[in-house]
Amino acid sequence: MKYSTALLAAITATATSGTCAFQSAAITSSRRTTTTPPSIYPTNTALLAATLNDSSTQQVSSSPTSAATATTGGKRKKTKAERLELASKGLQVHVIGLSIHHAQVEVREKLAIPESEWNEQSALITSTGQVEEAAILSTCNRFEIYFAASDPHEANARVMEFLQERSGLPVSVLRRNIFMLEGDDAVWHLMRVAGGLDSLVVGEGQILSQVRQCHLHSIEEDGCGGKVLSRLLNNAVAAGERGRRENA
Repeated sequence: MKYSTALLAAITATATSGTCAFQSAAITSSRRTTTTPPSIYPTNTALLAATLNDSSTQQVSSSPTSAATATTGGKRKKTKAERLELASKGLQVHVIGLSIHHAQVEVREKLAIPESEWNEQSALITSTGQVEEAAILSTCNRFEIYFAASDPHEANARVMEFLQERSGLPVSVLRRNIFMLEGDDAVWHLMRVAGGLDSLVVGEGQILSQVRQCHLHSIEEDGCGGKVLSRLLNNAVAAGERGRRENA
């Protein structure tokens, strides 16, 4: 318990070093829908800056890629340059996922995605246009999709459609196993994950490496992490590293 408290304090200190940069200033409220007990998430939005002054942010290439030709539902997939431009036009961070804490093993197994397919499946999620940016974190204990969008209702519906198609499970079963967070709560959740505070063994290091891989994949040429998600994931890695360094 002492270690958990100290680690949380270190991550909180890292997350309070600037102002929140993961959602548009035009978005003034954060609505949360989750099966996770709300007491584990702080209400102070200042906690969600995520190392803006304490760590350098990974640079994302703004070079436009060739126009995507794949279409789903009649909408063209946006290029990385287009996603970067949209990142400053009112995108908000969301996460939909499930973990070992509250999801059935059978459901986790049906949704699991190998690391080699993270970018491919992220591209599938963004291919219809409702989701602007997406990054997948899939491990043996958790499955999470981080995404940024301007319309939360359309974006959540698109991700749920993806989960249903991949798992073959009805929405009613999925909703009993998943959690949904947006805005400040989504950012804080990722900080807890990277810091090992959401793991079965508090402070374990493997999850930090997995979050780092999620970030690296998202900024690859075929990745779907634009300005918002790439910065968020990079700062989550920095927060996790600081928490472990100060509690070693």
